[in-house]
Amino acid sequence: MKKFEHGNDRYDYSAIVTRPVYDWPEGKRLAVYFALNIEGFEFGRNPGNDFTSMPSAPYHRGYAYRDYGNRVGVWRILREFESFGFPLAVLANGSVYDVCPEVLEACRQRGDEMVGHGRTNSERQADMAPDAERTMLGEVKSLFERHEGKAPAGWLGPFISQSPNTPELLKELGWKYMLDWWFDDQPMWFRTKHGPILAVPYPSMELNDLPAYVNRGASDEEFTRMAIDAFDEQLQESAQYPMVYCLSLHTFLTGQPHRIRQLRRILSHIASQRHRVWLTTPGAIAEHVASLPPGVVPSR
Repeated sequence: MKKFEHGNDRYDYSAIVTRPVYDWPEGKRLAVYFALNIEGFEFGRNPGNDFTSMPSAPYHRGYAYRDYGNRVGVWRILREFESFGFPLAVLANGSVYDVCPEVLEACRQRGDEMVGHGRTNSERQADMAPDAERTMLGEVKSLFERHEGKAPAGWLGPFISQSPNTPELLKELGWKYMLDWWFDDQPMWFRTKHGPILAVPYPSMELNDLPAYVNRGASDEEFTRMAIDAFDEQLQESAQYPMVYCLSLHTFLTGQPHRIRQLRRILSHIASQRHRVWLTTPGAIAEHVASLPPGVVPSR
Protein backbone atom coordinates (compact mmCIF):
# COMPACT_ATOMS: atom_id res chain seq x y z
CA MET A 1 0.00 0.00 0.00
CA LYS A 2 1.11 3.54 -0.66
CA LYS A 3 2.17 5.66 2.28
CA PHE A 4 1.49 9.38 2.18
CA GLU A 5 3.08 12.03 4.34
CA HIS A 6 -0.21 12.85 6.04
CA GLY A 7 -0.57 9.24 7.11
CA ASN A 8 -3.55 8.09 5.04
CA ASP A 9 -2.57 5.04 3.01
CA ARG A 10 -6.14 3.78 2.57
CA TYR A 11 -7.26 5.70 -0.53
CA ASP A 12 -5.94 8.25 -3.02
CA TYR A 13 -7.17 11.77 -3.46
CA SER A 14 -9.63 11.98 -6.34
CA ALA A 15 -11.73 14.98 -7.41
CA ILE A 16 -15.31 13.97 -8.13
CA VAL A 17 -15.45 16.34 -11.13
CA THR A 18 -12.61 14.58 -12.99
CA ARG A 19 -13.49 10.89 -12.46
CA PRO A 20 -14.91 8.49 -15.03
CA VAL A 21 -18.69 8.79 -15.23
CA TYR A 22 -20.90 5.72 -14.95
CA ASP A 23 -24.61 5.01 -14.49
CA TRP A 24 -26.61 3.12 -11.93
CA PRO A 25 -29.13 0.55 -13.27
CA GLU A 26 -31.65 1.80 -15.86
CA GLY A 27 -29.42 4.77 -16.62
CA LYS A 28 -30.14 6.45 -13.27
CA ARG A 29 -27.50 8.70 -11.74
CA LEU A 30 -28.71 9.09 -8.14
CA ALA A 31 -28.78 6.02 -5.93
CA VAL A 32 -31.04 6.49 -2.88
CA TYR A 33 -31.05 4.29 0.20
CA PHE A 34 -32.39 4.54 3.72
CA ALA A 35 -30.48 3.15 6.70
CA LEU A 36 -32.52 2.16 9.75
CA ASN A 37 -30.47 1.62 12.91
CA ILE A 38 -32.07 -1.07 15.08
CA GLU A 39 -29.98 -1.35 18.21
CA GLY A 40 -29.81 -3.23 21.49
CA PHE A 41 -28.09 -2.11 24.67
CA GLU A 42 -26.94 -3.83 27.83
CA PHE A 43 -28.68 -2.47 30.90
CA GLY A 44 -26.21 -0.87 33.28
CA ARG A 45 -23.78 0.16 30.53
CA ASN A 46 -23.88 3.70 29.17
CA PRO A 47 -25.94 3.75 25.96
CA GLY A 48 -24.90 7.31 25.04
CA ASN A 49 -26.14 10.82 25.58
CA ASP A 50 -29.63 12.17 25.10
CA PHE A 51 -31.15 15.64 24.79
CA THR A 52 -30.34 16.73 28.34
CA SER A 53 -26.97 15.39 29.46
CA MET A 54 -24.85 12.28 29.69
CA PRO A 55 -26.83 9.90 31.93
CA SER A 56 -25.28 8.45 35.09
CA ALA A 57 -25.33 4.89 36.43
CA PRO A 58 -27.44 2.77 36.26
CA TYR A 59 -28.19 4.54 32.96
CA HIS A 60 -31.85 3.60 33.11
CA ARG A 61 -32.98 6.79 31.39
CA GLY A 62 -30.92 6.24 28.23
CA TYR A 63 -31.73 2.54 28.17
CA ALA A 64 -35.49 3.15 28.42
CA TYR A 65 -35.37 5.90 25.80
CA ARG A 66 -33.71 3.60 23.29
CA ASP A 67 -35.86 0.62 24.21
CA TYR A 68 -38.87 2.71 23.21
CA GLY A 69 -37.60 2.61 19.66
CA ASN A 70 -37.73 -1.19 19.49
CA ARG A 71 -41.11 -1.45 21.23
CA VAL A 72 -42.97 1.39 19.50
CA GLY A 73 -40.97 3.63 17.19
CA VAL A 74 -39.75 1.03 14.74
CA TRP A 75 -43.30 -0.06 13.94
CA ARG A 76 -44.25 3.47 12.94
CA ILE A 77 -41.20 3.71 10.69
CA LEU A 78 -41.82 0.33 9.04
CA ARG A 79 -45.44 1.34 8.42
CA GLU A 80 -44.32 4.41 6.49
CA PHE A 81 -41.72 2.59 4.39
CA GLU A 82 -44.25 -0.11 3.59
CA SER A 83 -46.76 2.53 2.56
CA PHE A 84 -44.30 4.10 0.11
CA GLY A 85 -42.87 0.78 -1.07
CA PHE A 86 -39.30 1.85 -0.19
CA PRO A 87 -36.59 -0.69 0.68
CA LEU A 88 -34.51 -0.39 3.84
CA ALA A 89 -31.00 -1.23 4.91
CA VAL A 90 -31.39 -2.52 8.47
CA LEU A 91 -28.28 -1.80 10.54
CA ALA A 92 -28.87 -4.33 13.29
CA ASN A 93 -27.01 -5.24 16.44
CA GLY A 94 -26.76 -8.98 16.93
CA SER A 95 -28.43 -8.65 20.33
CA VAL A 96 -31.67 -7.59 18.63
CA TYR A 97 -32.16 -11.22 17.60
CA ASP A 98 -32.42 -12.03 21.31
CA VAL A 99 -34.29 -9.06 22.77
CA CYS A 100 -36.84 -8.30 20.05
CA PRO A 101 -36.69 -10.84 17.21
CA GLU A 102 -40.15 -9.79 15.98
CA VAL A 103 -38.62 -6.56 14.68
CA LEU A 104 -36.09 -8.31 12.47
CA GLU A 105 -38.70 -10.85 11.36
CA ALA A 106 -40.81 -7.96 10.05
CA CYS A 107 -37.81 -6.58 8.15
CA ARG A 108 -37.02 -10.04 6.81
CA GLN A 109 -40.55 -10.43 5.51
CA ARG A 110 -40.17 -7.10 3.70
CA GLY A 111 -36.98 -8.29 2.03
CA ASP A 112 -34.83 -5.58 3.58
CA GLU A 113 -31.04 -5.86 3.56
CA MET A 114 -29.50 -6.82 6.90
CA VAL A 115 -26.23 -5.01 7.66
CA GLY A 116 -23.94 -6.04 10.51
CA HIS A 117 -23.79 -3.45 13.30
CA GLY A 118 -21.93 -5.13 16.16
CA ARG A 119 -23.10 -7.33 19.01
CA THR A 120 -24.60 -4.47 21.00
CA ASN A 121 -24.36 -0.69 20.96
CA SER A 122 -22.79 -0.85 24.41
CA GLU A 123 -19.31 -1.60 23.06
CA ARG A 124 -16.95 0.07 20.61
CA GLN A 125 -14.43 -1.52 18.29
CA ALA A 126 -11.88 1.19 19.07
CA ASP A 127 -11.63 -0.26 22.60
CA MET A 128 -10.99 -3.84 21.42
CA ALA A 129 -7.73 -5.75 21.09
CA PRO A 130 -7.29 -7.41 17.67
CA ASP A 131 -8.23 -10.92 18.83
CA ALA A 132 -11.30 -9.65 20.68
CA GLU A 133 -12.42 -7.67 17.66
CA ARG A 134 -11.92 -10.66 15.36
CA THR A 135 -14.00 -12.80 17.73
CA MET A 136 -16.76 -10.21 17.86
CA LEU A 137 -16.92 -9.90 14.07
CA GLY A 138 -17.02 -13.67 13.72
CA GLU A 139 -19.82 -13.97 16.25
CA VAL A 140 -21.92 -11.37 14.47
CA LYS A 141 -21.34 -13.00 11.09
CA SER A 142 -22.35 -16.42 12.43
CA LEU A 143 -25.42 -14.99 14.11
CA PHE A 144 -26.66 -13.40 10.88
CA GLU A 145 -25.91 -16.59 8.92
CA ARG A 146 -27.98 -18.60 11.37
CA HIS A 147 -31.00 -16.30 11.28
CA GLU A 148 -30.88 -14.97 7.70
CA GLY A 149 -29.39 -17.95 5.90
CA LYS A 150 -26.45 -15.89 4.65
CA ALA A 151 -23.71 -13.64 5.95
CA PRO A 152 -24.20 -9.86 5.83
CA ALA A 153 -22.32 -8.16 3.01
CA GLY A 154 -22.01 -4.82 4.81
CA TRP A 155 -20.79 -3.51 8.14
CA LEU A 156 -21.22 -0.39 10.27
CA GLY A 157 -19.48 -0.33 13.62
CA PRO A 158 -21.43 0.71 16.72
CA PHE A 159 -20.87 4.44 17.23
CA ILE A 160 -19.15 4.31 13.80
CA SER A 161 -16.09 3.23 15.73
CA GLN A 162 -13.08 1.46 14.21
CA SER A 163 -9.79 0.18 15.51
CA PRO A 164 -6.66 0.41 13.33
CA ASN A 165 -7.29 -3.25 12.43
CA THR A 166 -10.97 -3.05 11.49
CA PRO A 167 -10.63 -2.78 7.67
CA GLU A 168 -8.22 -5.73 7.57
CA LEU A 169 -10.47 -7.84 9.78
CA LEU A 170 -13.57 -7.04 7.74
CA LYS A 171 -11.82 -8.03 4.52
CA GLU A 172 -10.29 -11.12 6.10
CA LEU A 173 -13.67 -12.32 7.38
CA GLY A 174 -15.52 -11.80 4.11
CA TRP A 175 -17.33 -8.48 4.37
CA LYS A 176 -17.84 -6.85 0.97
CA TYR A 177 -18.32 -3.24 2.04
CA MET A 178 -18.29 -0.95 5.06
CA LEU A 179 -20.17 2.22 5.94
CA ASP A 180 -17.79 3.57 8.60
CA TRP A 181 -15.77 5.82 6.30
CA TRP A 182 -17.72 8.71 4.82
CA PHE A 183 -15.35 10.75 2.69
CA ASP A 184 -17.19 10.96 -0.64
CA ASP A 185 -20.57 10.95 -2.37
CA GLN A 186 -19.55 7.95 -4.49
CA PRO A 187 -18.45 4.49 -3.35
CA MET A 188 -14.65 4.19 -3.23
CA TRP A 189 -12.28 1.27 -3.00
CA PHE A 190 -10.49 1.27 0.36
CA ARG A 191 -7.12 -0.44 0.72
CA THR A 192 -6.42 -3.17 3.26
CA LYS A 193 -3.51 -5.57 3.63
CA HIS A 194 -5.78 -8.33 2.32
CA GLY A 195 -7.06 -6.46 -0.74
CA PRO A 196 -9.65 -3.73 -1.30
CA ILE A 197 -12.97 -3.36 0.48
CA LEU A 198 -15.61 -0.94 -0.74
CA ALA A 199 -16.48 2.15 1.30
CA VAL A 200 -20.13 3.01 0.56
CA PRO A 201 -21.26 6.54 1.52
CA TYR A 202 -23.14 6.74 4.82
CA PRO A 203 -24.07 10.08 6.46
CA SER A 204 -22.32 9.58 9.76
CA MET A 205 -22.43 13.27 10.70
CA GLU A 206 -24.95 15.02 8.45
CA LEU A 207 -28.18 13.38 7.21
CA ASN A 208 -28.31 11.26 10.34
CA ASP A 209 -31.05 11.94 12.86
CA LEU A 210 -28.93 11.21 15.96
CA PRO A 211 -26.14 13.79 15.54
CA ALA A 212 -28.61 16.23 13.99
CA TYR A 213 -31.12 16.13 16.84
CA VAL A 214 -28.96 15.23 19.83
CA ASN A 215 -25.55 16.76 19.11
CA ARG A 216 -26.40 19.75 16.94
CA GLY A 217 -29.85 20.53 18.34
CA ALA A 218 -31.62 20.64 14.96
CA SER A 219 -35.38 20.98 15.11
CA ASP A 220 -37.66 18.42 13.48
CA GLU A 221 -38.47 20.86 10.69
CA GLU A 222 -34.79 21.69 10.14
CA PHE A 223 -33.89 18.04 9.72
CA THR A 224 -36.72 17.59 7.22
CA ARG A 225 -35.51 20.59 5.25
CA MET A 226 -31.93 19.26 5.31
CA ALA A 227 -33.03 15.87 4.01
CA ILE A 228 -35.13 17.35 1.20
CA ASP A 229 -32.60 20.02 0.22
CA ALA A 230 -29.79 17.46 0.06
CA PHE A 231 -31.89 15.17 -2.10
CA ASP A 232 -32.82 17.97 -4.49
CA GLU A 233 -29.23 19.19 -4.79
CA GLN A 234 -27.78 15.73 -5.36
CA LEU A 235 -30.48 14.93 -7.90
CA GLN A 236 -29.50 18.07 -9.81
CA GLU A 237 -25.77 17.32 -9.54
CA SER A 238 -26.29 13.75 -10.67
CA ALA A 239 -26.79 14.99 -14.20
CA GLN A 240 -22.99 15.33 -14.23
CA TYR A 241 -21.88 12.20 -12.35
CA PRO A 242 -23.33 9.37 -10.24
CA MET A 243 -24.00 10.00 -6.58
CA VAL A 244 -25.33 8.24 -3.48
CA TYR A 245 -27.96 9.79 -1.22
CA CYS A 246 -28.56 8.16 2.16
CA LEU A 247 -30.78 9.11 5.07
CA SER A 248 -29.88 7.48 8.40
CA LEU A 249 -32.61 6.97 11.00
CA HIS A 250 -32.81 5.62 14.55
CA THR A 251 -35.96 3.99 15.86
CA PHE A 252 -36.07 5.90 19.15
CA LEU A 253 -35.66 9.29 17.42
CA THR A 254 -37.52 9.26 14.11
CA GLY A 255 -39.97 6.75 15.59
CA GLN A 256 -41.41 9.40 17.91
CA PRO A 257 -44.99 10.32 16.91
CA HIS A 258 -44.19 13.98 16.23
CA ARG A 259 -41.37 13.02 13.86
CA ILE A 260 -43.25 10.43 11.85
CA ARG A 261 -45.12 13.23 10.12
CA GLN A 262 -41.78 14.79 9.22
CA LEU A 263 -40.55 11.45 7.86
CA ARG A 264 -43.72 11.18 5.79
CA ARG A 265 -42.95 14.56 4.22
CA ILE A 266 -39.44 13.45 3.30
CA LEU A 267 -40.57 10.14 1.82
CA SER A 268 -43.40 11.81 -0.08
CA HIS A 269 -40.99 14.30 -1.64
CA ILE A 270 -38.57 11.59 -2.72
CA ALA A 271 -41.44 9.43 -4.00
CA SER A 272 -42.47 12.27 -6.31
CA GLN A 273 -39.11 11.82 -8.08
CA ARG A 274 -38.86 8.04 -7.85
CA HIS A 275 -38.84 7.70 -11.65
CA ARG A 276 -35.56 9.64 -11.73
CA VAL A 277 -33.65 7.77 -8.99
CA TRP A 278 -32.55 4.26 -8.10
CA LEU A 279 -34.26 3.29 -4.82
CA THR A 280 -31.93 0.64 -3.51
CA THR A 281 -29.75 -0.67 -0.66
CA PRO A 282 -26.04 -0.28 0.05
CA GLY A 283 -25.49 -3.95 -0.76
CA ALA A 284 -26.93 -3.50 -4.26
CA ILE A 285 -24.80 -0.37 -4.69
CA ALA A 286 -21.69 -2.33 -3.72
CA GLU A 287 -22.55 -5.14 -6.14
CA HIS A 288 -23.02 -2.68 -8.99
CA VAL A 289 -19.70 -0.93 -8.31
CA ALA A 290 -17.87 -4.26 -8.06
CA SER A 291 -19.17 -5.15 -11.53
CA LEU A 292 -17.69 -2.02 -13.16
CA PRO A 293 -14.49 -2.32 -15.24
CA PRO A 294 -11.22 -1.79 -13.31
CA GLY A 295 -10.22 1.84 -13.08
CA VAL A 296 -13.72 3.31 -13.22
CA VAL A 297 -13.81 3.66 -9.43
CA PRO A 298 -10.53 5.00 -7.97
CA SER A 299 -8.13 3.57 -5.39
CA ARG A 300 -8.53 -0.15 -5.97
